[in-house]
Amino acid sequence: MSQLGILFMRGLAHLPLSWVRGLGWLLGWFLYLVVVPRRRVVGVNLALCFPHWTAVQRERLASRIFVRFAQAWLDRSWLWHGRPEVTRRRLKLTGAVDELSGSGPTVLFAPHFVGMDAGWTALTQQLERDFTGIYTGQSNKVLDAWMLSGRQRFRSGRPFGRADGVKAIIGSLRRGAPLYLLPDMNFGPEESIFVHFYGIPAATVPSLSRFARLGRAKVVPVVTRLTPDGYEVQLLPAWRDFPTDDVVADTALMNHRLQGYIDAMPDQYYWVHKRFKTRPPGVPRVY
Repeated sequence: MSQLGILFMRGLAHLPLSWVRGLGWLLGWFLYLVVVPRRRVVGVNLALCFPHWTAVQRERLASRIFVRFAQAWLDRSWLWHGRPEVTRRRLKLTGAVDELSGSGPTVLFAPHFVGMDAGWTALTQQLERDFTGIYTGQSNKVLDAWMLSGRQRFRSGRPFGRADGVKAIIGSLRRGAPLYLLPDMNFGPEESIFVHFYGIPAATVPSLSRFARLGRAKVVPVVTRLTPDGYEVQLLPAWRDFPTDDVVADTALMNHRLQGYIDAMPDQYYWVHKRFKTRPPGVPRVY
């Protein structure tokens, strides 16, 4: 089944983008109607983070979230298998692209918007520097090989596995390879700290602050937006007040600034994730 799915994605890569997005719309609504447990997760997340919205507003947003999620998933077809010139045409790098000129150590703060793979593909295809990321292996070995191959499609992209260790990542960062980091998910209580996310204590890995400090690197946010023509990959100016010596304050600031990015396009954030699964001691579960 995995092989058939990959063959389907290879074929999908050559269809017009409007067709791919239309299939994503259908798939998104199907998932919204059928995958009830995950729909409940989205509902809980939105109720916690947007309590001032009405139930109808949150329900409408939830359906759009599933559609955006599905469209971005099917977009991996042309990101990883489409003709390079088509991929380049559909990915627009904008904003403070000059932040990546030179060879200075740089951590790219890439939040979990649905276009996260599109952002990585745009950077590794269109810029001359070598980029690294951190890759978590999939339990399905066929899908794991496919996803890893897709993320290494262009020569300048190299994802580190968890087994490579922090020293290898820091060494690469100091040598000038920007690190594409997605630290805004709940990865469990190990090495996490609780800082507010939309006013709620959320277990958050303080890796952005730590990698920036250990690598003596600046932090440049990358916000990728799904658009009718593909994706806009916007680089924002480097954070001049980051990192500090206070890892808790740094991580709280990261979440605070992330909220501003999310508020601009809430339907494109990865709300299907159990962001509040890990709770402080004595605090009841929410899922």
